[in-house]
Amino acid sequence: MSYSAADVKRLREATAAGMVDCKKALDEAAGDFDKAVEIIRVKGLKGVTKREGRATSNGLIAAKSQGATSVMLELNCETDFVAKGERFQAVASELLEHLFTSKQSDLAAFLSSKLATGKAVQEVIDEANATMGEKVELRRLAVIQGSPNAQYLHRTSPDLPPQVGVLVALAKDDAVIGKDIAQHIAAFAPQYLDRASVPTDVLEHERKVAEETAKNEGKPEAAIAKITEGRVTGFIKEVALLEQAFAKDQKKSVAAILTEAQNSVSAFYRFRVGQ
Repeated sequence: MSYSAADVKRLREATAAGMVDCKKALDEAAGDFDKAVEIIRVKGLKGVTKREGRATSNGLIAAKSQGATSVMLELNCETDFVAKGERFQAVASELLEHLFTSKQSDLAAFLSSKLATGKAVQEVIDEANATMGEKVELRRLAVIQGSPNAQYLHRTSPDLPPQVGVLVALAKDDAVIGKDIAQHIAAFAPQYLDRASVPTDVLEHERKVAEETAKNEGKPEAAIAKITEGRVTGFIKEVALLEQAFAKDQKKSVAAILTEAQNSVSAFYRFRVGQ
């Protein structure tokens, strides 16, 4: 059975395998498309362990919200070519639907859980690894339950799937404030919710750095303590969501914006591919 360039293209899109590998598979399968897919899959499975040490700095963020439940995951791969492929994105969608159904926020438990097909999540990932010829890895998950919520997905490039994703747990439903806060989080990347959430050891480290910096700058000894605390406060305003200046109104903090909206944030998640 012969095959055409269109068949090679179709096989490449279906498996995300390289052009040469697709041609070889079609040759071996005598042009039989389904058999060629299986050949690529089998050969790919043999190479899974060889890819374990490879870096997965590309991929996508996928999220789904409905009612009081919102979930998000980061699925990684090695190249943007695979990340843009239909097959990779289909796997992400399949895992996202299972995550929404299972609401399993523990990564290890989720990987061992089974989809409706009877396959474990890790099996699905291993098969994707095999057919695509790249290391595919589920890096992290987030689940919000029993709370009004908002989500935001951001494309850093128009030809790539979303690379940044945000989930926010709110006190009450508000599409406008929810979107504004989620977009703010996407842009300003806070690490903590508020001042109280910043770990003590992190604050102490910043305090020591600020104190040493002030001394090295030759600041008066009597002023060092005040300067140090001022700089620690400045650090908190950079890393704590509620302390940050709001993206749409730098004169107000995020906390002030939420107070005006008679709302609050109890938790948030921000994923960026590879970070």
